[in-house]
Formats: sequence, structure tokens, C-alpha cells
Amino acid sequence: MKVLVLATDYPDNNGKVSLMYIHTRNLAYIKNGYEVVVLNFSAEVGYLKDGIRVITFQEYKQNIEPADILLCHAANLRNHYKFLKKYQKLYESIVFFYHGHEVLKINKVYSKPYFYKKENGFKVVLRNWYDSFKLHVWRKYLPKIMHKSKLIFVSNWMKNEFEKWVFPLKDYSNRVFITYNCVGKEFETLQFDSKKDKEYDFITVRSFLDGSKYAVDLVIKIASKYPQYKFCVIGRGEIFKYFGKPDNITWIDRYMSHDDILAQLNNAKFALMPTRTDAQGLMACEMATFGMPLITSTIPVCYEIFDSFKNVAYIDNDSEFENFDQLINNLSAVKEKNTKYFECNTIANELQIFEREIQE
Repeated sequence: MKVLVLATDYPDNNGKVSLMYIHTRNLAYIKNGYEVVVLNFSAEVGYLKDGIRVITFQEYKQNIEPADILLCHAANLRNHYKFLKKYQKLYESIVFFYHGHEVLKINKVYSKPYFYKKENGFKVVLRNWYDSFKLHVWRKYLPKIMHKSKLIFVSNWMKNEFEKWVFPLKDYSNRVFITYNCVGKEFETLQFDSKKDKEYDFITVRSFLDGSKYAVDLVIKIASKYPQYKFCVIGRGEIFKYFGKPDNITWIDRYMSHDDILAQLNNAKFALMPTRTDAQGLMACEMATFGMPLITSTIPVCYEIFDSFKNVAYIDNDSEFENFDQLINNLSAVKEKNTKYFECNTIANELQIFEREIQE
């Protein structure tokens, strides 16, 4: 079976790790006998990534790629919708993966930006207008192709938000699925070493520190309140310039591969990953699957995502973290792997959906 994957961006061979969760899926598809081609709308030249052919939109137009299934990840108007309007008739089966912002009113759902990232009034109005227009377009367009489409959401929270902002799905129940993002293979096979000497008490890994939904300001607040602990924050951004950096925070200002991240995780006792908004939170899922004790936030999606994990504790984002010591005293690593986000329970489900789509 051949799959054509549409993606706004994609990992490359020069260190870019954008949308790695798509690449993780594609590698599993290949392992299961699928032929995969990725149309990367951001690419200027085609390339091979771990044996997967990645093409540009220009290359596609010059030599249109047939496929049994067309996969659309985080579909937007500028790329995916424009593509679908022109080429949808060439594909009998279309699968949409919903990961977050693409079907939300950003200013209504996401937490307010940090003061130093705050947009001016014109941009806020423009964002509201664009989101209303975006949702209107999908609301009108999707029902027209639902007869040959399936919608996959990475959490029940994401599905509920779709129904809130786009349209109810009760009439399409046989075409709607919940399939979580799969963790990287390293997090399945390797185990957190709780006995190793630790350089840090807490570690936080975020590729983009300046997004208020990632709540790095709360990490700073906790570090300031508990100077007896050592914290490590990994990721790019300017937040420390504006919120200050306590002396007990070590900042690693770069992106990291999975291998590098795993080495750093084993240097800390706990993962500290507060969040204000998320559809799933794959990095936190990888940490918890690794067996590391994890602290996250008391928001509904986190309770859904980690409902079966014994090594996860929760903090109230609006609290003063008075009981933080007690929280970590009751939290420990686990040796028995939780397989909720293993490939066999995520990708396998997607492949079953694809097979049924072809058979219908």
C-alpha cells in the first residue's frame, strides 16, 4: 500500500526535528510494508530521510504521486486545503490527523502570550479574523469529502475542541478515531536509571521556551521558591531575559536529538513539565514511558493522557506550590513499562484504520 503524507514541515538531515511525530509514524509504516512518500510544503529541494523520500510541492506538480491513501497532518489552508481543492479527486481515501491549533480559535483556547511576546491589537484582531475564516472554510469543506475521509485525533480533548469550533461529529462516528502519538522507539526500549548519581533534581525539556502554554515561567517560580534544588531547562528562547534565571537553574540553550535528551534525563531525578494547554504533550509522554517520575499540571488533557501512569503527579498552575516537597516525596520511578504510547498500541491502530478505509 502506498501512502502520500502532506506536511507543512518535516525533519531533514541537517538537524531539523520539526514534526518528528510524523516521521516516527512513517518509519513504522515502512516497517509494516507500506510505501511512504512525504510532500514537505516547506522543502525547497527533495531529499531522503532514513529511507523515506521527501519531495517538494514543485516536484509533485511535475510528477504527480499516486497513492492508496492521502494523509494530512495538521492541515492548514495555505498548503493542505489549497492542495486538496486541486488534487483531491485523484485520491479515494483521505485521512486527517488533528494535532492542535489547526481547528482551534487560538486566542480563545491557548493561554495569553507572555508580555514580551504579546501581539499588538491589530495582530490579535487579524488572528481572530483568520481563525474564524479558517474554521468557516473547514466547516463547509469537510462534510463534502467525509464520504471518503477519516478523522484521527490525538486525544479526546482534541476531538472535543474540534466539535466545539468546527462541527459536531455524531453523524460521522464510524469515521472518527482517537489515536495517540507514539513515543520514540528509544523511550520504549530503554529504562530510566533511578540509581545513577544525578546532577539535577528536576529537568524541563521544551523546544520553544517562549510559548506561555509550556509554562516555563512556573518552572522559574518553583526554582525561586525552592533554592535547595537544582533545575535543568533545555530549549531555545528569551524567557530568562524577562523573567530572570535563578542561580539554581542550568539552561541548555539548544535543541536536542532523542539520544541527547535521554542522556540528560538520566542526569535528573524528576521531570518537571507543567503546561497550560496541550493536545497530548508527546515529550511528557516519552518521559513518563521512559519510567521517569514526572510532574505535570492539573488540566483535563493531562488527566486523560496520564490516567494509567503510576509515576506521574500533578500541580495546580495557579497555586503557590506550598506542598511541592510532599509531592515529590510521594513520587518515584517505575520499572514496569506503561505501554499506552508504544507503537503496538498506537501505530498498529492507525494501520487498522487504513486497512478498513481501503476495504470500504
